[in-house]
Amino acid sequence: MVSLCVIYCQLRFYIKGDIDNNGVVRLLKTVFEMGKNVKENLMNSVASNKFLTTREVAQLLKVNEKMIYSLVNDKGLPATKITGKWLFPRRLVEEWLDAHILNYGSENSGLSSEDGMLLIAGSDDPLFQKVINLFHSMRKDTVVFFSNQGSMGGITSLRRGLCHIGVCHLLQDDNQEYNFDFAEQELDRAPVFVNFSQREQGILLPPGNPKGITSIADLARDDMTIANRSLGTGTRLLFDYEVARSDISISEISGYQNEVSRHLDAGLEVLSGRVDAAPAIRAVAGMLGLDFLTLRWERFDLLVNRERFFEKGIQNFISLLHEKEFRQLAGELEGYDVSLCGKMMFPDNFNDED
Repeated sequence: MVSLCVIYCQLRFYIKGDIDNNGVVRLLKTVFEMGKNVKENLMNSVASNKFLTTREVAQLLKVNEKMIYSLVNDKGLPATKITGKWLFPRRLVEEWLDAHILNYGSENSGLSSEDGMLLIAGSDDPLFQKVINLFHSMRKDTVVFFSNQGSMGGITSLRRGLCHIGVCHLLQDDNQEYNFDFAEQELDRAPVFVNFSQREQGILLPPGNPKGITSIADLARDDMTIANRSLGTGTRLLFDYEVARSDISISEISGYQNEVSRHLDAGLEVLSGRVDAAPAIRAVAGMLGLDFLTLRWERFDLLVNRERFFEKGIQNFISLLHEKEFRQLAGELEGYDVSLCGKMMFPDNFNDED
């Protein structure tokens, strides 16, 4: 690299008239190359540091140094303290930054429901599947893709920007409300809650209930075995709650670890005789001609991020819930109440300021 001293001398020659225009061009090129080399050397030097100081992290995040200590204590910014000096592992700081991107621009920005694709994730439901088919028959401008991940999976996908609508029915600790607390714990900002239906939850039993099952406690009998729903589903959460408030424990229930992913799969296990009972919704009992022990009615909601709520694809799907064709579908299945369907369940949340 040409030294600054050489450049200084050449500039003096130019001022005196001892260097021509071509020489000036060469000089400027030299200065440009020097700048590039200095920048590359600085970047390589910083990149080679596995640990950053408090000042370097503050410069990286473009915040005051005092704010760094707050981020360590309140937001979990990765750091270690050695002989009274804070050090920050560069790799972990970069991962921490990635994990705290709120709008997830690389994904969310490419997932607009106005682009002809509507992504839905969450709880399994027979009526909901029929509504997706109805939507496809009525609208040719949008394709709906549904991922059966359970209620918690729906909220998680919503947080990660992997879907437009999360479908959930998670019973809260107060034993009355659904979904609100779980969304508050999982999401950075409260979504809009729109009711899809109310459903009757319970236990599927063989036709005629040959073993005379009348309560959750009967599932612990020696002559009983069950199929269960997967962890993270609202049905599993409710079932575990009902067991916890009974006189039995999960260790006494044969087949408790035998998990299936859908309500219909649970019903087929009972219908085939492979198991004697399974938690599921009444709609499946009606579809397969099974007996049913009612546990409770629950609220089944659609969760939508506020920023996306008024997108055309989402609004088209929600508007379908007010159509007579949807009401007819709901009337064909047992165990549904659609009196709240399409109504916003948490309107105050939608209007709150951050």
